Amino acid sequence: MSVAYRQARQLIEIGRDEQAEAALRAGLAAEPADADLLTLLAFVLRRQRDYPAALKAVDAAITAAPHRAEAHAERAESLMSLLRDKDAIVAAQEAVRLAPHDPGGHFVLARALAAPRRYDEARVAAQHGLSLAPRSVEGLLTLADLERDAGNRDEAERAARAALDMDPSDAYGRWLIAMLDAEHLRVRRSLRTLRDVARENPARPDVISMTWPIRSLLSALRRWFAVATVLVLVAALCALRWEAVVLPGRILAGLFAAVVTGFALRVLVPAGRVPWRCLRLAPWLLRRATRAGSVTVAVMVALLLAYAMTGFWWLSLLAVLGIPVLWGCAAAEAFGARMDDPGYMHAMKDLAGDFRSWGAELGQWWRDTRKDLREAWNNDT
Repeated sequence: MSVAYRQARQLIEIGRDEQAEAALRAGLAAEPADADLLTLLAFVLRRQRDYPAALKAVDAAITAAPHRAEAHAERAESLMSLLRDKDAIVAAQEAVRLAPHDPGGHFVLARALAAPRRYDEARVAAQHGLSLAPRSVEGLLTLADLERDAGNRDEAERAARAALDMDPSDAYGRWLIAMLDAEHLRVRRSLRTLRDVARENPARPDVISMTWPIRSLLSALRRWFAVATVLVLVAALCALRWEAVVLPGRILAGLFAAVVTGFALRVLVPAGRVPWRCLRLAPWLLRRATRAGSVTVAVMVALLLAYAMTGFWWLSLLAVLGIPVLWGCAAAEAFGARMDDPGYMHAMKDLAGDFRSWGAELGQWWRDTRKDLREAWNNDT
């Protein structure tokens, strides 16, 4: 390994990515085809979230050394960051083919397979990597991550805690445990862990994760509160014809409003002010969509309570009109949560470019077809 490579590795270990990048570029000025330097540069650029530049660097590394497994694995990581899952799987498979006894390649393949939700194959790859390195923290966290995505929370927690037993200071492992606690509604413990992780990594605070009590509440309510509100409206409309339905419909409305209020208190009271303070630092679209969704839910609950107390059927109709607003806020929130992800935004730009190209091709096809039809008509005439 060159001096520039060793120096860059030392800088990366203490978190000085910009200085590591400068050292690598200085080394590449003398040896532009050094595959080790190019692969490490791609890693540093990916850590700095410059994914297109990272992919360009690792492509140069593969050109310089096509049989280097580490370069193909790093290429798979960059492609995953750019949401190019199919290409990432191909690159990870090539890394495994070139170095079948390297557990890192199997872990990368597992992550690439988990991205398009091919969980069974991803699990096999992760377990194979762990059979090669049973005490690998990376492998255990990879397994925990894909089990969490697959909905197997208990298995995910076991794997994550096993990783933290080996390295209690691992930031990602602690973040993963915090999010698993969140999914089990262990609100205080989850936010305490997230605060500790953010305090120890002030350069990269994950403010979006710390807003989970508000966002998870809205997500849970969207799934069933809309149905509950529609049921109340149906009962209210039936009550216009059958008087015996009036009282049960009003009781149902009050019950649904009480359940939503109780659930909101169960989540938001233990969370305190932290999620709302972090929401101020979130991307603007996420911030506004979350606040609008919260206000919409509050208004819908108030309307259901008003219907339960007064029996005016049109109040339930107004509550139902809040459902499309709630789902619109959900779509804006989902997009806003990814606005600070350069890989996601780059993928959206590529998709927009594809649509523009498709539109241009369609327009050209229509012009050519119209021209051919006109010529054919003139010839027949």
